[in-house]
Amino acid sequence: MTKIFYLLIVSFLMGSAIAQDNIVIYLDGQTTDLSSGAGPYSVLAPSAAAFDVTFNVYNNAANTQKWRITRSHIALPAGWADGLCWGHSTDPFGGSCYSSTQMNSSPWTSPGGAAVLFDLLPGEYGKMKPDFNPADGISGTGHYRYYITNASGTTYLDSVDVIVDYVADVKPLKDPVTVTLVPNPADDYINITVSGAESFQFKILDAMGSTIMRDQVSATKKINTSEFKSGVYFISFEGQSTKPFTRKVIIRH
Repeated sequence: MTKIFYLLIVSFLMGSAIAQDNIVIYLDGQTTDLSSGAGPYSVLAPSAAAFDVTFNVYNNAANTQKWRITRSHIALPAGWADGLCWGHSTDPFGGSCYSSTQMNSSPWTSPGGAAVLFDLLPGEYGKMKPDFNPADGISGTGHYRYYITNASGTTYLDSVDVIVDYVADVKPLKDPVTVTLVPNPADDYINITVSGAESFQFKILDAMGSTIMRDQVSATKKINTSEFKSGVYFISFEGQSTKPFTRKVIIRH
């Protein structure tokens, strides 16, 4: 009972130390505030391979800040690993990066030495890029919380939650049917051709795991990709009598 009471007190103090007034957290390229209280950012892992997500952490205070990052595992399937890069938005090297071996505790706080602490002037932002590596064949949901922590690492100022879903069966499998994607890399369009099955439902996922399109193909389908951003995409297929499988396509304008 004493232990439970102690944990409740710690949780309360941790939550009461978080203030959002002077920090805004955006997913890179977007303008929705994801900081504490705004809800988690959810992403579908495109495969068991490692992938990363980039957040911009703005200093909206009137004075210069020095921040560290504290990562906490809220829930984590066995065997999953994660890393982190953190640095000023102008850092050409992407900041200081830490591997899953270095981040071997939960919570874990980035080092606070002069070599890695940097100034964020009012209106400037740092780039926080966590990477996630689901274990091959281990389905599940990972829940991560990233606290913006003061220079001494003692006070949690704000936070953002990331939820990663990974379905092992979505990884590339030996094809039960023939699927071709041409051209690949693609520019303005891509043709999807299937044989060996009557039809497939499919969805196109970007590198972040977000679904950007859903459709159906019975023999061939031409997809307009002229509005897609250049990058790597994943097409996930589902049929009535076959296991789900994915194919990778590159869009290059």
